[in-house]
Amino acid sequence: MAKRIQITASDVSVAAELNDTKTADFIWEALPLEAAAQTWGDEIYFGIPVSAENEKPQEVVELGDLGYWPPGSAFCIFFGPTPMSSGDEIRPASPVTVLGKIDGDPTVFKSVALGTAVKIEKAE
Repeated sequence: MAKRIQITASDVSVAAELNDTKTADFIWEALPLEAAAQTWGDEIYFGIPVSAENEKPQEVVELGDLGYWPPGSAFCIFFGPTPMSSGDEIRPASPVTVLGKIDGDPTVFKSVALGTAVKIEKAE
């Protein structure tokens, strides 16, 4: 069964699907989650009450990927280059577990300001 989620931050609301990693399962079980957005280039991240080791750690991710960053126990939304990126690549601060992917245009998150409440919940 697909694990569909809804991510909402201010007037931005997108659907996404979690993948079949153990980390995605842990996050699914912890939903709903809400936290203040931290920003790092074109990435939003925030700490969540999930602790997991990296699974198939990736140093570079794709536009619209959702990730889990173990050093900060953080959920990450990637919608463009970060300060660590070279060229058009999207490079997290350190390797992440890719948890899923946003449906549609992830660049809508460019309008979300630092400190905005971000809510993640199971989709109907």
